[in-house]
Amino acid sequence: MATQESGRADKIQLDIVTPKGRALGVAADEVTVPSVEGEFGVLPGHLPLLAALRTGIVSYRIGSETKKCAVGPGFAEAGPNAVSILTDEYTEREHIDPVVVRKELAEVQQHIAARTGKATEPNDTGDTGREELLLLVNRENWLAAQLELYGDPPPATMRAFESWGPPAPPDEAEVPLPNDEAKQA
Repeated sequence: MATQESGRADKIQLDIVTPKGRALGVAADEVTVPSVEGEFGVLPGHLPLLAALRTGIVSYRIGSETKKCAVGPGFAEAGPNAVSILTDEYTEREHIDPVVVRKELAEVQQHIAARTGKATEPNDTGDTGREELLLLVNRENWLAAQLELYGDPPPATMRAFESWGPPAPPDEAEVPLPNDEAKQA
C-alpha cells in the first residue's frame, strides 16, 4: 500500500457488514458516516473511534468520484486506515424501487398515526405498545433513508423526543436524600 510522506496510508478500507455477510468492501480516500451524534468524516490517519450509528447515508470518495449507500442503525469502528460498519440494513441506489418504498412508507405512517394516541395507554396485558411503535418509527426511518439515497426524499418527519427518549425519572420518594444516607451510616 502506498504511503504519504507523513508515513500514513493514503487509503481507507471501508467494510460494511450485515447479518448476510460483507455487503461492501472498498478502498476509499474519504468516508462520511451517520452517527447518532451527527455525521463524522474519516480520512487516512484518523484517530481510533467507536460510534453508534443512526439510519442514514454513508458516502465515500474514491478519487474524484463520490458514491453513496444507505445503512440502518448499527456501529462503526474507525481507525487510521479502516472503517468497519456493522448494521442490519444496507442498500445501494440501483436496488431501490421508489414506488414500492413510497407505498410501504405510506402504510407505515398510517400505522404510526393510528397508534400514536394509544401508545401511552396500557392494553389488557399491560403493554403500552411502545415497542411496536418504536419498530414502526425505525422502519419509517429506513424507508426515508432509501428515498433520500434514490434522490427523492420524503418530507421531513419530527418525532417528539419525549416519546422516544429515555424513561421517565423515578418518583422523588424512590430517590434517597443525602440526609437519609447520613442517618443510615
